[in-house]
Amino acid sequence: MGAIKNVFNDLSKGIVKENPVFRLVLGTCPTLAVTTSAENGIGMGIAATVVLIGSNAVISLLRKVIPERVRIPAYITIIAGFVTIVQMLLQAYLPEINKQLGIYIPLIVVNCIILARAEMYAAKNSVFMSVIDAIGMGIGFTLALLTLGSIREILGNGTWFGQDISGGIFKPAVIMMLPPGGFLAFGFVMAAINKVAALKVDKDSCASCPMACEVSSKGKEA
Repeated sequence: MGAIKNVFNDLSKGIVKENPVFRLVLGTCPTLAVTTSAENGIGMGIAATVVLIGSNAVISLLRKVIPERVRIPAYITIIAGFVTIVQMLLQAYLPEINKQLGIYIPLIVVNCIILARAEMYAAKNSVFMSVIDAIGMGIGFTLALLTLGSIREILGNGTWFGQDISGGIFKPAVIMMLPPGGFLAFGFVMAAINKVAALKVDKDSCASCPMACEVSSKGKEA
């Protein structure tokens, strides 16, 4: 049971507690650049997830072989290999997505999320746990991009995954499709998440406070 719990914790932390975009604030450059639509967001998220899983697995497998002095160049070389594979697959099977994402696919090589997980996790843990960590972080990254892409596409174009959903109820705000719209959407989502997190912390703190317990018991006695 303990092993299963550890696997679940490592898988879920990247989605909620340590979401790479909304909690760790990593990878903001591609996040703001490609989230002009939900389709672009999910495309970039899946591409980064594939690279993350592959690089984490190989780096963990070679962690005792790679010399300490050249570990970062070695990590980047491994990551670049997987990025090349992903880009070639996109060019062959999903050319439209590849065209939309453009330069941001090759730039996955220097995405700080992937390099950070290689340095902080894959280089210190087993292959299995490194893959679990990569899946969790990849899902968290993909969900973050999908959320921002959906918000910007709906408000800025009145569509979602290319389908018209506005029905003429509101006039799309073109600014949401522009760079300022990316910052606005990112800021509002971050504010909402931080507010919810702060409320949860306050609630947990009050519940564990001895004075709160004493007040609660006195209220029951009365």
